[in-house]
Amino acid sequence: MAAAACLLVSGAVASGPAASGEPPAADWPTWTKDHLGSRHAAAENQITPKNVGELKLKWAFGFPRQAGGPRSQPAVVGDTVYFGGPDGIYRAADAKTGAVKWQFDLSTVGTGFAQVRDGASVAEGKVFFGDSRGYLYALDQATGKLAWAERIDDFPGAILTSSPIVFQGRVYVGTSSGENLNGKNYPCCRFRGHVDARDIKTGKLDWRFYTVPEPKQDGTWPNGQPRYGPSGAGVWSSPTIDPSTKTLYVGTGQNYSGSGGHFDSVLALNTETGEPRWTRKMTDVDTWRRECNSPTPEDQQYCPNLKDGTALDFDLGATANIFTANGRRLVGIGQKVGVYHVLDAATGEIVWQRQLSEPMPGGGLSGIQWGSSYDGERLYVATYMANPGTLFAINPADGHIIWKTPNPADGCTTGGAAQYPNVCRLGHPPAVTTSPGLVWEGSMDGKLRAYSTETGQVLWSFDTIADFPTVNGGTGRGGALAGGGGAVVANGMVYVLTGDMFTNYPNDKGHVMLAFGR
Repeated sequence: MAAAACLLVSGAVASGPAASGEPPAADWPTWTKDHLGSRHAAAENQITPKNVGELKLKWAFGFPRQAGGPRSQPAVVGDTVYFGGPDGIYRAADAKTGAVKWQFDLSTVGTGFAQVRDGASVAEGKVFFGDSRGYLYALDQATGKLAWAERIDDFPGAILTSSPIVFQGRVYVGTSSGENLNGKNYPCCRFRGHVDARDIKTGKLDWRFYTVPEPKQDGTWPNGQPRYGPSGAGVWSSPTIDPSTKTLYVGTGQNYSGSGGHFDSVLALNTETGEPRWTRKMTDVDTWRRECNSPTPEDQQYCPNLKDGTALDFDLGATANIFTANGRRLVGIGQKVGVYHVLDAATGEIVWQRQLSEPMPGGGLSGIQWGSSYDGERLYVATYMANPGTLFAINPADGHIIWKTPNPADGCTTGGAAQYPNVCRLGHPPAVTTSPGLVWEGSMDGKLRAYSTETGQVLWSFDTIADFPTVNGGTGRGGALAGGGGAVVANGMVYVLTGDMFTNYPNDKGHVMLAFGR
C-alpha cells in the first residue's frame, strides 16, 4: 500500500539531517522553526533589509480549484520543501525549482477524503504531519514511503490542525474537532481535546493529556436533544518545548458545551509523563458552538455566556513563544481576545499582559489568531480582523510597544484586491515570521510584506492576487495570504500559501504556493 501511494518523480532528497543530529540552522524543519517557537530564521544571511527589494517570484505550485485553499505551512530541509495540499496529496519538491520529488496520496490510508491542514515536522529521517480525519503520519523523508499512520482520535469530526513537534524520541501533537459545528439538532457535545505523545518509530501512544473530563449528560437542549458537558477545549495550535526543563507548552480552545476543564488555558506539561507542571486559565467562561456566531433570540438559549448579544469564542489558538528576559524564563502567547500574555515558565504566574486589539462583535476574529515571533531581542505580534489588523514590535521584558504598523490603508484599493472592495479586509491571517532585520507578514488584502524590525517600515511588498503559471502545469491564482501558518524563510528563499478561509476572492483556477528568491 505504501509503495503504491508513493510516486517517486525525480531523484532522492539530498542534504537531509543525520538521523541523530539537528538540521542545519538555515533550514525551517517544523512549524515553529525550533523547539522554542521562535519562528525566527536566525541563520538567514542571503536576504537582508538592504537587498529585500530584489526579491522576485521564482516559482508557483498550483492546487486544484475544487480543493479549496491550502493550509499546510511548508517545511524546508536542505534542498527540499515539504508541503501538504487541500487535494489530499503530500509532496516533497525541489526548494529552488518546485519540481516534485515524491508525493504521497492520503486516500491510501483509511476511508474518506482527507486534507492536510497543519505543517510538518521533518526529523529523524521522517516527515510527520496530520490530516482532517485525525490521522497522524510518518513518511520516509527521502522517498515518501509510509512508515506508519495512526488515527489518534476516532471521534467523528476529530481533526489535526496542531502541527506536530519532535523531541527525544516522541512526536507531540494536539487534537481538536468540528463537533460544535453540527447544528442545534445534534446532541452537543462529547468531544474531548487532548495532547498526545507518540513514539516516533511506531506512532503508538506513550501518554495523553485530556483537556476536559469525560462529558456527562446534564440535561436537554431547548429542542429536546440530550445535552452533554463539559466538552471541547480542543488543541488547535502547535506545541513548543523547552528542552532545558523538558516542558511542553500549548494553548487550548473554548468549551463546546458546559463549562469546565482546561478551556482557554495555557498548559505546561512534563514531556516525559504528560503530567501538568501547571495550568493557567485565561478566560473565566467561554462556551461556543455554531449557533452562537450570530444568535437569534431562540439560538441564545444555546449560548450561556453571551456578551452584548454575541458569544466570546476566545480560544488560545496561537502557538507559544519561549524566551528569557531579565534572566527570567518566560512563555508568551496570544489570544483571540486580543491580548498577548506573558507568564513565568516555571510557575504560570502572569508577568505582563498587553491588549493589542478590542474584541469585535461575533467573537474573537479581531484578536491574535495564530503565532508570533521572537528574534532574540523583540516580540513581533500581529492582530487579525482588527479594523485594521496591526503588526507590533514589543519589548519582551515588560510589554512596552516599541512600534506598531497598521495594515497599510491602501491595501484594498491597490493591486488585485481593488477589484473586490466587498471582499477585501485589512487584517493578518498568517502567523508572524522574522529573519535578521526583517518581519514577514501577509494580509487579507493579498499582499505579502517585509517590514523593518527597527522601524516597522514596509521594505518590500508583493501582490498575490494575480494569475501565475505553475511548475506542475496550468495556471493558478493567488488570494489572501493563508491563515494557519506563515511565511517560511530558509536558505535564501521565502515560501507562502494563498487562500484564507475567511477571505474568498473569486478564483476559477485554484490556489497557489509561491516561492521567492533573489
